[in-house]
Amino acid sequence: MTEEKQKVVIIGGGITGLASAFYLQKTIQEHKLPIEIQLIEASHRLGGKMQTAHRDGYTIERGPDSFLARKTSIIRLAKEVGMDDQLIPNSTGKSYVLVNEKLHSMPGGSIMGIPTEIGPFITTGLFSVPGKLRAAADFILPRSESGKDQSLGEFFRRRLGNEVVENLIEPLLSGIYAGDIDQLSLMSTFPQFYEVEQKYRSLIIGMKRSTPTQPKKLETREKTKGAFLTFKSGLQSFAEAIEAKLDPKSILKGHRVDKITKVQQKYEIYLNNGETIKADCIIAATPHKVTQMMFSTYSFFDPFKSVPSTSVATVALAFPKEAIKKDIDGTGFVVSRNSDYSITACTWTHKKWAHSTPEGKVLLRCYVGRAGDETIVDLSDDQITKIVLDDLKKTMDITMNPDFSLVSRWNNSMPQYTVGHKQRLTSILEQVKAELPGVFLAGSSYGGVGIPDCIDQGEAAVEHVLDYLKVNNNSKEAVH
Repeated sequence: MTEEKQKVVIIGGGITGLASAFYLQKTIQEHKLPIEIQLIEASHRLGGKMQTAHRDGYTIERGPDSFLARKTSIIRLAKEVGMDDQLIPNSTGKSYVLVNEKLHSMPGGSIMGIPTEIGPFITTGLFSVPGKLRAAADFILPRSESGKDQSLGEFFRRRLGNEVVENLIEPLLSGIYAGDIDQLSLMSTFPQFYEVEQKYRSLIIGMKRSTPTQPKKLETREKTKGAFLTFKSGLQSFAEAIEAKLDPKSILKGHRVDKITKVQQKYEIYLNNGETIKADCIIAATPHKVTQMMFSTYSFFDPFKSVPSTSVATVALAFPKEAIKKDIDGTGFVVSRNSDYSITACTWTHKKWAHSTPEGKVLLRCYVGRAGDETIVDLSDDQITKIVLDDLKKTMDITMNPDFSLVSRWNNSMPQYTVGHKQRLTSILEQVKAELPGVFLAGSSYGGVGIPDCIDQGEAAVEHVLDYLKVNNNSKEAVH
């Protein structure tokens, strides 16, 4: 008599859903488990924001362009799918902050905008003398209230003053989340800064002491090797490599989940084509608003309705080298909110990622849209391109129109971890565990927005699923 298979449905085919499906399939095959997988994706492709365009010899990322090399889960997964030989580090170079119409070099020794070396901080033109004196108050200010969540803005303004926040920390940190640092939760985005402050009291002293120093010889070698990695063939090729390892029969694309309800010990998943799928277990690797809509009959998901998501766009511009008369020695710049610019950052992609651009060409990749300033994303491609070009011409001498431009819009794609995010999430997850056992949430809306963070969450969800099914199986056997 064949053992009845248990069914796990993974909803969402971005990197979280792909990682979940890959690791679950791997475990099933290794341990010959009686489990069947179904991966459901609303669009007609897998990979979510990992999208790469190949045009005229250029490799252009439409979404994220890289990930932190120190986060190893993605490197491990790349090895598993035979993509580790495609990994390359970024070329390093100067980065800048655009403040008051001028590009200022990032002060040496600053970590996420926090100074750890006094010399570069004193000599930079980024801050006025009163601004520098106010930042020095960090040496004497007391610690934050223990365990209390607060906004990144509140935390850094109290420690280092408004000027350092507006001209350096805000452009760096808000770029990662496309968010408003006066709304973003310290504990959910950068809890390490809170921990350093609690341990050392002074953030500046704490960052200096907790950052490992390297011997001079090694330091010089390391400086040429960047902190980021990407895939030479583009991030989309990584998603495709994972998909190629999955059983094609387990993948269902172009089907949206409209509703999920619990019926006795199982779940009924209603698709937009009228079909119903039954599942023993669900991994919802979907954005928080989609999760809330799928489980709309369960009111404990309602807090997700009020969690904001920001819309952003990336704009890639390709030029012949001779079009840029005033070239800049560096790999890119971020823009202070106080500047009269629509772009929030610009990467000189041809310098940061040499593989992306043919010889004799230039590739600039700009970002527009952030919390409170998203209307630009709704403009036409031509309008966005013109605005971006006008901004770039204020900092660079560009004498020709681009050979081509590529605008990629990401509507409501950046979840905002606002103050209280962890408590809200914990409360929802506790209720899910009690009312909807066997349902697990994973993805950028919940426990980290970077590609490695999403892979980590996918792996954790697989562990939860296997534990749940094991316990469930044992209890069924006990009954029989």
